[in-house]
Amino acid sequence: MKGHKREPAKASMRARWVLVLAVMVGMISAPAIGQSDCGEGNGALNNDPPKDMSVQDLIQKFTAQENKVKEAREQYTYTQDVLVQTLGEKGPDGQFHEVTTVSYDSKGRRLENVTYAEQSTLRGVNLSKDDMDDIREFMPWIMGKDELPQYSVTYAGQQHVDDLDTYVFHVVPKKEEKNKRYFEGKIWVDNHDLEIVKLCGKSVPELIHVKRGEHQDIRPTFVTYRQPVGGHWFPAFVKVDDTLYFKTGAVHVKEIVKFTNYKKATATAAAAAKP
Repeated sequence: MKGHKREPAKASMRARWVLVLAVMVGMISAPAIGQSDCGEGNGALNNDPPKDMSVQDLIQKFTAQENKVKEAREQYTYTQDVLVQTLGEKGPDGQFHEVTTVSYDSKGRRLENVTYAEQSTLRGVNLSKDDMDDIREFMPWIMGKDELPQYSVTYAGQQHVDDLDTYVFHVVPKKEEKNKRYFEGKIWVDNHDLEIVKLCGKSVPELIHVKRGEHQDIRPTFVTYRQPVGGHWFPAFVKVDDTLYFKTGAVHVKEIVKFTNYKKATATAAAAAKP
């Protein structure tokens, strides 16, 4: 975000995980307390290595599963609901809200149809193209085989997250190439399905130290949760509650992004989506 001068059992476990997401979505209008919390719902971290396989084998297996998640998600249509708010001392003082129907053509290219859009009244920040790309790409991030060579992936241990048992990894880009963006943070991989069920981090690089006349570009930390859809774990709910510190002042930002109404695309719809 760019700153500007501020103006006035497995089956039952998965069912409970979906219930947790539903409760979180129901709390969207509740007052924010604190900042983006990567540890919400997490148990104690166990540093024991994975059983029955090496860390490298585990990484290869879960990224292979993530390929399947990406391929499967491109067979669905869904609704992307984005709500961004800036907050002052008395609560929300600006807002951006957009609802989009998303589908994919036969070549896996993303197609968008905006069904609702508000004029932005955000204060202290502007949503840039990179911010919207973050919502499309990094908040619902899928780490497949193609992404793996770009990142250093470090095993951190095992952790109980709500009703799921997971493996935890730290993920950072090996090298930041010019005009490219990357995910940096932590991912939680279900120890049964070997697919990501939670991630917490931000997109990088940021532009913090700038010359006079240049705009800073600072990214909020987000937490993403997935839910089971059609035998895979699909992105479902993203939460941001962060304070961005610009030279012009601090801006408290809340975001809620929901990916809902997943529906398997029919052959007719897929044919209609071709360019």
